[in-house]
Amino acid sequence: MSLHSFTQRSFAPSTPRFARLGLAVLACAVLLPALPACAPLVVGGMAATGVMVAVDRRTSGTQLEDETIELKAAARIRDALAERGHVSVNAYNRQVLLTGEVPSEQDKALAAQIAAKVENVRAVVNELAVMPATTLTQRSNDALVSGRVKAAIVDTKELSIHAFDVVTERGTVYLLGRATERETKLVTQVVRQVQGVQRVVRVLESMTEEELTRLQSQPRTQQPAVNVKK
Repeated sequence: MSLHSFTQRSFAPSTPRFARLGLAVLACAVLLPALPACAPLVVGGMAATGVMVAVDRRTSGTQLEDETIELKAAARIRDALAERGHVSVNAYNRQVLLTGEVPSEQDKALAAQIAAKVENVRAVVNELAVMPATTLTQRSNDALVSGRVKAAIVDTKELSIHAFDVVTERGTVYLLGRATERETKLVTQVVRQVQGVQRVVRVLESMTEEELTRLQSQPRTQQPAVNVKK
C-alpha cells in the first residue's frame, strides 16, 4: 500500500441516507457549502436517495461495508467527543481516514481507537490536527477545491474518477482508492496543478496493470444504491 496524499467529501451524520454518486453529480461539489457540512462531525460519501452506485474498483459488498463503517465510526466518535472538534470520517476498502481538527492529542488518539474498533475496519490513517476547528468559510473553500480536483481527474482521459475518493482539509487533498503506479504518478501531477491545492496526500492501494486490465474486462451493470441507516 502506498501512503502519500488525500481530499474531502463531507456530510453531516444526521443525514439519514448515504450513497456514493458517479459522474452525473460531480457538479454537486460546488453546492457543498449549502449542505450541512459544517456540523462538528461529518462522514464521507454523498447523500442521495434512489441513485445508482458508482462503478468503482470495489465490490458492491465492500462499498456497503465502507458506507456502514463511515456511519458507525462517525456516530461513535461524535458521541465520545460531543462538541469537541470537527472530525471527518472516510472509508475505502475498509481503511478509515480521519481528518479535521480536535483540541488535544488525547482526543486525536481516542478518535482513532474508536474507529479501529468498528466492525470490519482493517486500518486507520489518523490525519487529525490538534488545533481549533476550521470555519465554515474554510470548509466551503475545501469543498470547492474537491470539486475542482474531481473535474480535473475527469478531464484527464487516462484516469477514471471512480478509482479515487477525494477528501480536502485545509487545502490538503487526500486521495483514497486503488490505482496502478502509472495512475498514481499521473493523478498526483494532475491534482498538484489544481487551484487551491496546497498539498497532496495519497492513501492508495497499489494494483498491477494486469489486475486493472482484468477488472476493466469484467462486465459492469448498474445496481440500485444501497441505503444505509445508522
